[in-house]
Amino acid sequence: MKKVAVFGNAGGGKSTLARQLSEISGLPLHSLDLVQFRQGRYWAGEENGGKIPHDEYLKIHAELLTQSQWIIDGYGCVASAWERFSAADTLVYIDLPVLTHYWRVTKRLIQGTYRNPTGWPEHSPVWSSTLDSYRVIWRCHGRLTPRYRQLVLDVSFSKRVYHLQSPAQMRAFLTAIKHEQRNW
Repeated sequence: MKKVAVFGNAGGGKSTLARQLSEISGLPLHSLDLVQFRQGRYWAGEENGGKIPHDEYLKIHAELLTQSQWIIDGYGCVASAWERFSAADTLVYIDLPVLTHYWRVTKRLIQGTYRNPTGWPEHSPVWSSTLDSYRVIWRCHGRLTPRYRQLVLDVSFSKRVYHLQSPAQMRAFLTAIKHEQRNW
């Protein structure tokens, strides 16, 4: 486990799991939400909140993939996601029930009124980001979830694949990785 792609629908806990996995494994973590914004910060008043140009994002993403070790959390765009899945030796797919994703995004909204969600660009507009997440959840569930499920089936013989379908499985995965790291 040297190159890990953590992916799934919005609000599934990707960033939290990726951060915990990085702490356990020592692998460097790259959150695409932070990569896509200059200095990892949302810039109010700027077009797209200061999001870097798409070609610049693709260049940074390609450079990340050439590194010998990484955990990359997030989606980015279709092209970069599939390049990342191909380059990874380990796929961690978080595939919770769709209502769980909605609940977690709502919970993040409530908590976001007190503090910026962990792993989000600094000063992110929590309300509008939450509305975007609600739209993304349904689209992802209809369009990407079937493709993701097929992907993990197709590559399960050539890569380490973890298809996590519940919070309990997510906790068990992290516990197993902790034990694995201790035995190295």
